[in-house]
Amino acid sequence: MLDLAFIREHPDLIKDVARRRKTAVDVDALLALDADLRETRRRAEFLRAEQNRLSRSIQQAGPDKEAREGFIAQGRAVAAELKELEPRERDLEARLREYLLLVPNIPDASVPEGAGEEDNVEIKRVGQPRQFDFEPLDHVALMQGQDWLDLERAAKVAGSRSYILKGDAVLLELALMQFALQRIAAKGFQPLDVPVLAREYCFFGNGQFPRGREQTYSLPEDEVYLVGTAEVSITGMHTGEILREQDLPIRYVGYSPCFRREAGTYGKDTRGILRVHQFYKVEQYVICRADHEESVRWHEDLLRNSEEIVEALELPYRVLNICTGDLGDAKVKGYDIECWIPSEGRYRETHSDSYFHDYQARRADLRYRDADGVVRYVHTLNNTALASTRTIIALLENHQQRDGTVRIPMALRPYLGGRETLGKPWRG
Repeated sequence: MLDLAFIREHPDLIKDVARRRKTAVDVDALLALDADLRETRRRAEFLRAEQNRLSRSIQQAGPDKEAREGFIAQGRAVAAELKELEPRERDLEARLREYLLLVPNIPDASVPEGAGEEDNVEIKRVGQPRQFDFEPLDHVALMQGQDWLDLERAAKVAGSRSYILKGDAVLLELALMQFALQRIAAKGFQPLDVPVLAREYCFFGNGQFPRGREQTYSLPEDEVYLVGTAEVSITGMHTGEILREQDLPIRYVGYSPCFRREAGTYGKDTRGILRVHQFYKVEQYVICRADHEESVRWHEDLLRNSEEIVEALELPYRVLNICTGDLGDAKVKGYDIECWIPSEGRYRETHSDSYFHDYQARRADLRYRDADGVVRYVHTLNNTALASTRTIIALLENHQQRDGTVRIPMALRPYLGGRETLGKPWRG
């Protein structure tokens, strides 16, 4: 959420940002509500002051009954007007907040202009796609050949976009999570295992509501939702707090199951485990001082952390600078890492690295007290360290062998008992 005073002072900039980010928000209606609310508040404050003045006048009237009754009559009239005004004030406040929650963040000058993902700009490419000397299989054929994946029974249990991992695939998933968690923790990030059930305010604070509500699973009887990333729960942890500057930056690495409805993706990426409703993720999260340069440094550091993980897994990848139309409302800037998927002959997103300035912090009322005693909103950042299903796809397809087994990258072997391969030979 942006500072309301900033929006008042720069309405044309906000309109332009909304246009560039393909975000629908009526800035003029917002400003009209703001003006109405300020006038209503001014009148309410005047009436409350008048109530206090009249109360004192009644006390000072002494034995003058006529004067006292006159002040009482005036007080009743003021109270009646205030009684009508206060609900209007609350209604305007609520409506204004609804508009404010829809105003997008201001992208950094280095964010490329564009309408959608086709306009994202590649800034780096690392590793060469493997040239196979046999006919490679996609991840579904590989996993089913090893009896590692059951899609039919998963659909029977939970419907489409569900999966059951079996055998070595389960061990691989656990190994990847532990590998990423320990690698980021070794850099000074505190590991967290966070709740996957979160209250509504956590999603508003994180910037996923109101626009992203349709992507979220709801449990209305309990007034909670299933998170799509540990970032939601971590933001919720500190909502309403005032931190100490000496405790910043705070670095977390959160592990959690993630749940996404994938609304609006009917018929898209339906084969296998690429686009599913449930997966596991290790997420990097940073809370730092309100300083642009510090946010930029952390943004680049988080990207390097994820690149190191991808390189350790020996996966070809590229890094994209996300354009304005694909950036989403909350981010100042974002990078995606895309890993090479041999069966598709293209790169697919596996990591997302973002910084937000104080956009999330204002929504979550997350602040710190600086060295001068001034209370400021923090800056927040997050980045995927490793997401389970897409990394499993990339690893299996890139490291498959002629006989249907899969070579385990050296960095991952300690987490799989020192094994060099997964599975048994089954291809001729």
